[in-house]
Amino acid sequence: MSKAKKQFKNNINIRNKRARFDYEILDKYIAGIQLVGTEIKAIREGKASLADSFCEFNDRGELFVVNMYINEYSHGTHYNHQPKRERKLLLNKKELRKLKREVDKNGMTIVPLRMFITEKGWAKLEIGLARGRKKYDKRELLKERDIKRQLDQVKKQYKTY
Repeated sequence: MSKAKKQFKNNINIRNKRARFDYEILDKYIAGIQLVGTEIKAIREGKASLADSFCEFNDRGELFVVNMYINEYSHGTHYNHQPKRERKLLLNKKELRKLKREVDKNGMTIVPLRMFITEKGWAKLEIGLARGRKKYDKRELLKERDIKRQLDQVKKQYKTY
C-alpha cells in the first residue's frame, strides 16, 4: 500500500438531519451503494445530499435509494452522471428479506441516515428501518430536547461556582 493511500484523510460524513426528527429509528443497517462513473469523486468532494431521500424495493426484491442527490463532478466531461438517479443498495439476501417483510407487514419505512466513506475508499450508506412520527410526537421530542438543554445549562452554571 502506498504512503498516499495510508495518509488518506476520510472526513466525508453526510447526514440526513431531518430523518431522526420525522421518524423513530428502530433498526440500522450499513449498505454499500452501486455507483457509476464520477459519482464517487463527487461524494469525496462532499457534493451529496440525503434530504428528501428514501429507500424502496423494486419488483425483483432489490433495494434502491430514491431522491439522493449527488452533484455533478466539477472536473467531469460529457461523461458525467445524472444527479438524481435511483441507486442500488447492496445488502445480504437475509437482510433484504427481513427489511422487505417489515415494510410489507408493518408498514415501516426505510430512510437513509448518513453516507460515509470507509478506510478502503468505499462509499457506504447507513439506512434505518423507521416508523413515522405523528405531529404530537414531534412536539414532545422538541420539548424533551429543550428541557435537556436547559438542564445542561443549569448543571454547567452550577459547576462554575
